[in-house]
Amino acid sequence: MFTLTDDLENEIEIEGTTYPLDLSFDVVLRVYDLMQDEYFSPNEKVNIAFNMLVDCKDPYDFELKYETVKYLMENIINDPDESEGYSGAPSKVFHDFAQDADYIYASFMQEYGIDLLEMQGKLRWEKFIALLAGLRDKTKFKEIIGIRSADLPTGKHMADERKRLKELKEIYALKKDRKTKDEELNNMFNMLIGGK
Repeated sequence: MFTLTDDLENEIEIEGTTYPLDLSFDVVLRVYDLMQDEYFSPNEKVNIAFNMLVDCKDPYDFELKYETVKYLMENIINDPDESEGYSGAPSKVFHDFAQDADYIYASFMQEYGIDLLEMQGKLRWEKFIALLAGLRDKTKFKEIIGIRSADLPTGKHMADERKRLKELKEIYALKKDRKTKDEELNNMFNMLIGGK
């Protein structure tokens, strides 16, 4: 969890040895892509994710890598759009980091003057997420999120507005039903547990 009173976690201790973490936003986004890639098996995903996130050349067993990746994904890497609602169930996802990359890039330039391509390897995931959440509604990314999440208006005098919003929803619709991070991780971790 991101706080203003604690330092960001830059390292992790594994069996008494401390290793640096790479939690820059671009690395975490690549891990997200990896988790949804059907080419790799769940075991390969864990091994690759471990190597991406932890600067460790020691030959640890799979179980330890699995527990480390699971810890990092559940406790440090989080996405505010996938936070739990009041019911405790994950909320509906209204963005996709890959599909919305150009809108996110443009919005960071517009709002903060930050070139995300120049910040690769520098900007921490937690800072990226805080800045993403802080984008104002006037940015393109937030405008699109607003369209995707808006309810269609009802009433006989709202026909034109309903038609307009429906067309915008079709234009900006997510191209595929993206699983939430939690669903994807749970599926992968459940497959691994079932295979043990």
